[in-house]
Amino acid sequence: MPRLYGMKKFLPFLFVLCSLQVSAQTTKVLFIGNSYVATNNLPQTFYNLALSLGDTVFYDSNSPGGQTFQNHTTNTTTLSKINANAWDYVILQAQSQEPSFPPAQVQANTYPYARFLDSLIHVNNPCTKTMFYMTWGRKYGDASNCGFYTPLCTFEGMNQRLRESYLEMSANNFAQTAPVGIAWKNARMIDSTINLWSADNSHPSVAGTYLTACVFYASIFKQTPVGSNYTAGLTVQQAGFLQQVASSTVLDSLDTWMLNQDPIHAGFIPGVNLLNVNFISDCYNAAQFSWDFGDGNVSNQQNPLHTYTTAGSYNVQLIASNGCYSDTVIQQVTVSGIAGMENNPYIKFSVYPNPATERLVIETPGIEELTLMDLNGKALLNFMVKGKPDKYELLLQELAPGTYILNVTTIQGKLHKRIIKN
Repeated sequence: MPRLYGMKKFLPFLFVLCSLQVSAQTTKVLFIGNSYVATNNLPQTFYNLALSLGDTVFYDSNSPGGQTFQNHTTNTTTLSKINANAWDYVILQAQSQEPSFPPAQVQANTYPYARFLDSLIHVNNPCTKTMFYMTWGRKYGDASNCGFYTPLCTFEGMNQRLRESYLEMSANNFAQTAPVGIAWKNARMIDSTINLWSADNSHPSVAGTYLTACVFYASIFKQTPVGSNYTAGLTVQQAGFLQQVASSTVLDSLDTWMLNQDPIHAGFIPGVNLLNVNFISDCYNAAQFSWDFGDGNVSNQQNPLHTYTTAGSYNVQLIASNGCYSDTVIQQVTVSGIAGMENNPYIKFSVYPNPATERLVIETPGIEELTLMDLNGKALLNFMVKGKPDKYELLLQELAPGTYILNVTTIQGKLHKRIIKN
């Protein structure tokens, strides 16, 4: 479905209020997962680390062994704890193997339940930020599933699939990612003498849990854990090394992990009939809607019907908000007043693979122009496409890993898509 993403911002009054209270603020965090949360008591380790750095945390968790997202959607304890507080963050961790399976299987068996849990979180409190806990590959790969899917035969292959799936879940749900698996990969590459795995080569050792807690600290507070005097029983040198790995993994790539992203999205689909346009909001986690139709008229309805007096192209703006955050989208809508010239908002628009590594394929009728922007709206490339093809391959080798907005101008209008470069 075509989407245009605008700049997100705190509502001014709430931003000032939060700024005044930040010194006395307690950050409320709920962990939903399984044994990768429970082993070595990750929430308590995170609490101790934060406290040592001057930050106060209230936490709770539900982490029965082996739980999948599907299990959690019917787990009464999970549902009760989500609704028990106005959480600042809810951490979601899938069963350790499931997101590493083939993309089609993950899309069918994991993504719908991640979406369901995320929706429950925002029904309880639209201000809560969902953060996906990107776990790590098993030390020697997943031997039990290697035979049917070769990427699982090594740590590197399994870790990459987990990265791809968790980033896609975050993008699909306007959520954030704690890149724990990437920090494990970086630590292992720099110093393999620190064993992050326990004896089963799957669950974390004390060092693995400590590194994970450091990643969560950097991801939630957007501050470095370097300098903490809490070591969880590790040597000062080991703890300092893991603090530094977590800090550089997270803070050097905030946009990649979508850690500057707010849990709201504004978008709309214009249904044009002569001079009449039925605007259908395509928003996420929004409760208030402010429309500017570009001709001097406005509306606060969710799905307004507007009639223009003259044919032409109008820049339509929608501001969606929920009392905590707002998001703005601007999209050009053309009305002709001539039968047979209506816009078709349901044209085919496919962009794959997403996340992408070296190339991105775009399929939609009559591609005329491509623009790639960063999340601040800065255009990184823009060019006309010769021949107006229905399929175009965009090379990404020179593009740094991160999240971007792809704008595609076609013979039928403008289309928009968020993409992830690995």
